Amino acid sequence: MKLRHIVFLVAATLFCSSLFAQTPRFVTDSLDQYIATGMKDWNIPGLAIAIIKDGKTVVMKGYGVRDLKSQEPVDENTLFIIASNSKLVTGTAMANLQHQKKLSLDDKVTRYHPEFRLYDTLTTGMVTIRDLLSHRLGLKTFHGDLANWNTKYSRKDIISNMRLLKPVGQFRQDYGYSNSAFVAAGEIIPVVTGKSWSNYVQETILTPLGMTNTYPVIAGIENRRNVSKPYTSAFTGVLTELPYDQIDNLGPAGGIVSNIKDVSKWIQMQLDSGNYQGKRILPWEVLKETRKINTIISSEKNPMLPSGFVGYGLGVNVSDFAGRIIYRHTGGVFGFLTNTCFVPEEKLGIVIMTNNDNQNFFEMLRVQILDAYLGVPYRNRSKTILPAHLEKMEAEKTALKAYQSRIGKAKPALPMKAYEGTYANTLDGNLSIKAVDANKLKVTFDNHVNLSATLQYMDGGEWLITYDNIDYGFFKTAFDISGGKVRSLPLRVSDFVDYDTYNYTKKN
Repeated sequence: MKLRHIVFLVAATLFCSSLFAQTPRFVTDSLDQYIATGMKDWNIPGLAIAIIKDGKTVVMKGYGVRDLKSQEPVDENTLFIIASNSKLVTGTAMANLQHQKKLSLDDKVTRYHPEFRLYDTLTTGMVTIRDLLSHRLGLKTFHGDLANWNTKYSRKDIISNMRLLKPVGQFRQDYGYSNSAFVAAGEIIPVVTGKSWSNYVQETILTPLGMTNTYPVIAGIENRRNVSKPYTSAFTGVLTELPYDQIDNLGPAGGIVSNIKDVSKWIQMQLDSGNYQGKRILPWEVLKETRKINTIISSEKNPMLPSGFVGYGLGVNVSDFAGRIIYRHTGGVFGFLTNTCFVPEEKLGIVIMTNNDNQNFFEMLRVQILDAYLGVPYRNRSKTILPAHLEKMEAEKTALKAYQSRIGKAKPALPMKAYEGTYANTLDGNLSIKAVDANKLKVTFDNHVNLSATLQYMDGGEWLITYDNIDYGFFKTAFDISGGKVRSLPLRVSDFVDYDTYNYTKKN
């Protein structure tokens, strides 16, 4: 009895020593302090992280708070909108349908959406499901997203409006990140299965994995237990609570709500070739299909990272890092930034969720952990890029103060009543403008949910537009006036939403 007990203790000690040896000192000794410092530097209220190695959970922990008012803490069950980390779920669902021979990823989209049209007729006839899932339509990144973000448009409307998006790149050659394309792909699921996108991913992925606190719907998120509030420090530097995005119309592109505990199950399945806890969840062939590079994003060495190429599969980025192939994606909506990464060669997975959308710490933390596990010499990734972020923040605050200092010192070219009326944009719909006082106009967007803005006259024909949701930003603009009449108004929002300027024509 005693001898066997001693043998057991020796074996247990060797096992623990082996496990500890596999965990870098950065993770065992420095991770907590690194995160605490990073959250302070980047003004992040709450963060959750999971690290999986060799089938075991090395770290699963929450930091900070999910609600600044109540000071309720973040833990492994705290819910976040994972945003575009939903894309690999959609890509996996489509690859699974191919494996079940219900479709081919190389089928023409018009086979399932006969009414589907892109700007170019020739491209319309060639575009496949794989093209939709690989960001290779030749569109600009975020093309058309303002019209779809927190709007009344349905998924059918989003797909229909893709015909209005004029490409700037070459079909199947140039990368342009498209949320609309993922919506079009996800809406093929009901055609071939009779089930909605949300029901299909629930039944084939979420439920089999035991992701019991994961929801493929955002509506009602504020009523769920242990859910984080969304925050931003954009443009003002002051942490501001935001309304939850209502973007279920973009569900297949970014509509999943989850936590690190559940998403770590998804990552463990990825690391175990489709198995989870000894149970086959998805065929290995399905996962392999999602990881094939369909679109080249870059083949140039990144001076900041030990990497040389980046490509895109079916909802996942594929790149090299310190001699290994890594699969990763980020997700961003107003108030939340999330991150998933897995390195099959090292049986390593990382999940990070945060509740401030104005920071890059969530990415630098991932890279710092990869550095530690893959033997890259230590350099503080967060501190390296923090000065540029702070400089940008100061520039934005300075610009806002400069604009505000010009308000009320001159009068606009026309009487305020002349600017009132309805303005139309082919893609985004109508907005209404009404005078508030001698130099202020109120802007209301008909198609957007609870979005409004003010236009304040500065000078030189320029106005300052400030959106009631600060994440849309503030910008200078000028009405197009000819013949003594207002003709149109160009508007833009933050790059976080859309890079384009939208022109709204005044109706008679």
